[in-house]
Parts: sequence; C-alpha cells; structure tokens
Amino acid sequence: MIKSGTLKLNCVAGNSINKLRYLSAQGSGTGKDMGLKFDNHNPKPIILPPETMPSTPYPTPVVEIPGPIVEPTLPQSIPQPQPQPDSKPPTEIPMPNKTTIAAKKVQQNIEDDVLFEDVGNKGVIILNRPKALNALNLSMVEKIYPVLKKWESSKRLVIIEGAGEKAFCAGGDVKSIVNTLRETENKILGETFFRKEYTLNYLIGRYKIPYVATIDGITMGGGVGLSVHGKYRIATEKTLFAMPETAIGLFPDVGGTFFLPRLKGKLGLYLGLTGDRLKGIDVVLAGIATHFIPSEKLPYLKQDLLTTEQSDVKEVLNKYQCIKFNQEFSLAPYMNKIDTYFAASSVEEIIQRLKEDNSEWAKNTLQMLLKASPTSLKVTMRAIQRGSTLNLSDCLKMEYRLACTALSRTSDFCEGVRALLIDKDQKPIWNPNSLKEVTDAYVDQQFTKLLEEKELQL
Repeated sequence: MIKSGTLKLNCVAGNSINKLRYLSAQGSGTGKDMGLKFDNHNPKPIILPPETMPSTPYPTPVVEIPGPIVEPTLPQSIPQPQPQPDSKPPTEIPMPNKTTIAAKKVQQNIEDDVLFEDVGNKGVIILNRPKALNALNLSMVEKIYPVLKKWESSKRLVIIEGAGEKAFCAGGDVKSIVNTLRETENKILGETFFRKEYTLNYLIGRYKIPYVATIDGITMGGGVGLSVHGKYRIATEKTLFAMPETAIGLFPDVGGTFFLPRLKGKLGLYLGLTGDRLKGIDVVLAGIATHFIPSEKLPYLKQDLLTTEQSDVKEVLNKYQCIKFNQEFSLAPYMNKIDTYFAASSVEEIIQRLKEDNSEWAKNTLQMLLKASPTSLKVTMRAIQRGSTLNLSDCLKMEYRLACTALSRTSDFCEGVRALLIDKDQKPIWNPNSLKEVTDAYVDQQFTKLLEEKELQL
C-alpha cells in the first residue's frame, strides 16, 4: 500500500578519495585476534574494562540464535558483494579524506557477530551477521552493552552500522526463544534476552554523547531498538522500516510503545497495529529518521565523522544531507483517514470504520489487521495508548511484563513464530481466534506486574 514517489536529489559530494585498507590477522587456538590499521601504523591492543550488564537473579545462557523477526521482501537494488570473513584477503574501501587514522578492533568472539572499531576518540559498532540480515542475538547484546558503557565516558562519538548491503538489522532472535519454549517450556532464555535487550535500548535512549545509527537497508524490530532511541538516525534510499510484531503474536517492543505514540497524529498506532512498511525518505518524513543521505555517500560521511575535530555532529551530517528533495510522504493522502479511523476507542471500531470506507486503501489496511493476532492487536493498542504518557524507562518496564507473559508454549507469540518463521506454513492458529473473545479482562491480565525481583531494573 506504500505508493512510490519521485525523489529528486541534490547532494553534497565528497572530496578527493583516499584508500582505507582493512588488514586482518588470524589468531590461534582459542579464537581470532582481529586488527584494523591504516598506512602501516601498528596500534596497541585495547583491553576492555570488566564492566558487564546489570546483575540479575537469572543465569545468562549465551546462545546463537539465527534468523530475523521477519523475512521481508527486499527493496529492488543492484546486487552488491557481501562482506567476507576476516580470514580472507583484505578489501580496499575508498575514502574521501587524506587524513590517516589508527583504528583497533576489540572485544570479538570467534564468531565475530559484532565488531568494534576504536578510532581515537571515536568508536564504531558493526553488526556482523550479514547472512542473517544482522539479526540481533543474545551474544551481540552482551558484547555491545559494556562497550557502549565504556565509550560513553571515553569517546566523543559512536557510530553503529550493519555489515553487508541488505540490512542494518532485520529483527531479534525469536526463533530460538520459541524453539526452546516448544521443546522444554524453559522461559529463562526469553526472559534473559528481553531483559538485556531492553536494558541496552534504555542505555541508547539516555546516551550522553552523540550516537549515530546508519539504518541503511532493512531495519525492523530489534534493529529499530538499536537505532530509534539514539540522537541521530540516518536513512538511505535502501531503508525499509517496520514494526511487524502483531503478525507473530507479539507487540511493538524495544521501546516501540514510547516512540510510536509520539509520531504525528495516529501514525504510530497505525504502524504498530498493521506492521506497514516505510521506505527510504518516508522514514524521515514520518519523523523516525533524522537525516536522509544516499547510501553511496555513507563511506564519506563515516570518514568525515571519524576524522573531524568539529564538535557539532549535526553540522557534519548536514553536509551530506540532501539540500532539496521533492517527495510527498507516501501516506499523506491517507493521513486524515488514519487520524480519524485509528482514533477509535477499540480495534473493533477501527475495523468497522475501515469496512465502511471500502476504498482500496481501506481494504488493504483491513487485510493487514485481519491477519494479525487478535490478542496482539488489543494488547498493542492498549500499550501504545499507555505509552503516550510514560517515559522510556516505564515503557520498557511495561513491555518486559508483556514479553514475559508471552513466553508460553500456548501463546500466540509461540504460534506466530512457528507459522511464519519455523514451519513457514503461514497459517497461525490464534487463541483466542477472534477479537470478540479477547475481553478487556484478558487484556488487563497481560499487563499484570511481575514479582518484584523479576521486574525489569533500569
């Protein structure tokens, strides 16, 4: 239902191109000791502080959890080569600046699912699972958090980006969480992941130094949580944004109940209930991204941010921001209807208003809603309404209660992930299977506070 528009760009080009060589070295025995250097400087290794995630009363299994929340249709683009494992010959990446910098990669496990570059008083985080569309797993969360905490007091800037040409981060690690529930009914993995993921989201939301997320490619679910709460979010023509959780029996989490109700009108509730996708510059026009920069300019922007001594990050970003573009927000023709229909007091009333409209847009919107879990629709509407008056911390605490409630073998979350991502029969059997059966009392029950020692501590 997202219509296409004509985008006219008049962008600031980069300067003369210098070459930045990434060199890698293989380690021995227990893993790899990665290195990144420029112009033959030999940086000393960096030792991370012993800081860890906030202590919890639960054991923390470290599990490799494959797969994104959703498997979206990718935007049309020219195929690009994927990043190669660091054990292969180095590649050369053009850079627009003659300044040479010494960088070091730190805190890596043998899988290298997330990489860190220490570049003087700047830091770079690279989500490094391109074959899985950089889906966020527990291992990655546990690496990112302590580095971000350290860098908050020792750096002037942090950049986060995704490896490969397809995705920034296409979602979280729901498949293994659900597989564990189905096989053992063990909730600890899910509780641990959601607790640590939301704690990381909160750190990003209150980060004291500039945090720049380049959301180039698919950005959904967990990827939204890694970007939307930071100060600067850069969309490109390849950006594909969505919060599609109602389709898998969940709700827009990772702080979705905080940022969605703060979008214009009822747009956030519409996006949260339908899971509709926004592309490219629409992500800026919706108020989700702060800048739109063509993807071909990202290497130049990154080099500029890492080498400049200019303290105003926004001014650097604006150099690469398109000076002029002419495109109407793709949902602009429908915003009056969205604001009217989604202002209804219940999901049933929203659906009734769409049925009475009977336009092509209304039919498409209705189709998205009717595919979703009835319980998820009502929980999402209630959570977004409550989130409009809560701060980020309280929204995340509310989301954690809802997430823990969903950690059951018989939940719609378990069934939705089974149907869409595991068995892929695309035929979830929701329980309850109609909106009428999802009573207010049943919805209220999902928001019940946990035992004090199990509540999310931020």
